[in-house]
Amino acid sequence: MTGRYQQGGFAIGRTAPGAKILLDGQSVTRASRAGFFIVGFDRDAPSKAVLRVSSLGPDTSRTLDIAKGDFDVQRISGLGSPYRGKASPELEARIADENRRKAAAFASRLERDDFRGGFSSPLSDFRVSARFGGQRVVNGLPRPPHYGIDLAAPRGTAIRSPAGGEVLLADSGMLFEGGLIMIDHGQGLVSAYLHLSDVGVSRGQSVRRGERIGAVGATGRATGPHLCWRMKWRGRHMDPMLMVGVRTPA
Repeated sequence: MTGRYQQGGFAIGRTAPGAKILLDGQSVTRASRAGFFIVGFDRDAPSKAVLRVSSLGPDTSRTLDIAKGDFDVQRISGLGSPYRGKASPELEARIADENRRKAAAFASRLERDDFRGGFSSPLSDFRVSARFGGQRVVNGLPRPPHYGIDLAAPRGTAIRSPAGGEVLLADSGMLFEGGLIMIDHGQGLVSAYLHLSDVGVSRGQSVRRGERIGAVGATGRATGPHLCWRMKWRGRHMDPMLMVGVRTPA
């Protein structure tokens, strides 16, 4: 195995093709035809995780020590609401519909292993304007943690797919996210790209690592041009930047 054993991190392993993978006693995935599998650790993951691999021979089990994350407190002022006062029935219906579409994409479980070689950065030049996992205080009110990493760059900067995968959602007009792309990289690992000024792919399209998928913008609920890059594995919030530069297990 290889990986980053910390809150928001992951483990990529290689074992017998089709082997059953269990995390903390729960069956979570199966190894690909080439034997690769991935598990993710949530932003609030406990200090230990028990990984078990079940195949034709005796099961193999390993206890992983999960390091605690270092998360910022970020205060944001002047961020406007997408609506004023009580939302209209039409707006509430739109929000509910978009939430369903995003939830369906994050629930994808394609039998791919594009994650096997790790990820590249989606931007070649950027400034980190907000780290993953930080507690946000928006207009003076505490909010849930920020489950993405914000990469500030000029509007129109090309965004390239950091790994291969299949596009699950591609929409230029989401209420909160603005331009949004979501990609399945296999076994429940889904990445998301928010606030885009240009959405250059379509749903169902296969993308290669390094392929242009869109451009940086400030659409949706954003105060300036940046890419908010998010990643989830089977409901667990991950820090996508931890995947950058990972080597494939031997």
